[in-house]
Amino acid sequence: MTEPKKIAVLCNYELLSERVGGMDYFFWQFDSKCKTNDIQVDWFFPNQSDHGEYVALTIFDSGHQSVENYFLSLCKTKKSEYTHIITHFIELCTPFFYKIKQFSAAKIITIDHNPRPLRGYPLKKRIEKRIKGILFSRYIAVFVGVSDYTKSEIIRDFGSVVKKKTLTIYNGVIIEDILQRTNRNIIHPSFLTASHLRESKGIQDLIDAVALLPDEIKKAVKIDLYGEGPYKSVLVAKMKHHNVTHCFTFMGSSPHLKTLFSNYDYMLQPTHMECFSLSILESLAADVPVITTNVGGNEEVVVSGENGYIYKAKDVLALKDILEAVYLGQKKIETNTRTLIEECFSLTTMVDHHFALVLQNKS
Repeated sequence: MTEPKKIAVLCNYELLSERVGGMDYFFWQFDSKCKTNDIQVDWFFPNQSDHGEYVALTIFDSGHQSVENYFLSLCKTKKSEYTHIITHFIELCTPFFYKIKQFSAAKIITIDHNPRPLRGYPLKKRIEKRIKGILFSRYIAVFVGVSDYTKSEIIRDFGSVVKKKTLTIYNGVIIEDILQRTNRNIIHPSFLTASHLRESKGIQDLIDAVALLPDEIKKAVKIDLYGEGPYKSVLVAKMKHHNVTHCFTFMGSSPHLKTLFSNYDYMLQPTHMECFSLSILESLAADVPVITTNVGGNEEVVVSGENGYIYKAKDVLALKDILEAVYLGQKKIETNTRTLIEECFSLTTMVDHHFALVLQNKS
């Protein structure tokens, strides 16, 4: 195989040694897959790092500039030799993609990881996105959504003009590295959440739901919160207001979270916005069922009553009822939730599909 010879991957994704997640492992394995097939990859990130396997990647850091502007400045100073340009966490259908084409003949593949607001975008933004779709989608060869929900939202955002070149490649996780729970407590189970601490993750709903539980459950239930973020002070104040501080423990961020899921019986994800959650995949791979909302691609992996429970986002009473029933053993998940992840959502499958996409779109 002689083509493609060189790929640029642009990622608006900060490299942090204290936060090593599924996308880090994807980047590492995708780079390795390309090298094995004699394909050079240049990675463009906001910052430089050598933690984990980043030491083996060819990284260009944008520093004080945006990744997009930094990449364009390089294209202007020397002729682009890239056959493919792939973007992650970069806004779709902006003038940036037109500008790339002024300096490069590379095929552009964009990966959309971004969740949408629960009630959709306001009218003005919807109109702006449609216009951008008309003006700039022509410069993008392939749009990839990380769930069928995301794929549908891309088409909703930018119009039917992108429909024929939009597809789904699901996120995946390293199954082998995730410890599997050997037994599940049917009565008085343990709980965790794993998310950035911001309003859209809905942890405030979880606090409200716990506050509504019967006193005997509130005295005993324990929920560990993994993650950091700007909303922590608001959550702490809400816990104090409801007198449920003793029910929650802030565990901070952990680069080894995937080895910790197996210590719990259920994961709680009361999110208002989601694209396709790697935390859900990791929890299910640990044979830990998930209680989550009906947003994003959640229902593409969680089937209520089979490997977890789904409720309507922001419905605090519904969440309270599920928590109570699960805690008392009135609701229970007895199937092994790992099997689905092994069959459909492994990191190897994710990498293979992304690599195949490159091969299918040769210059």
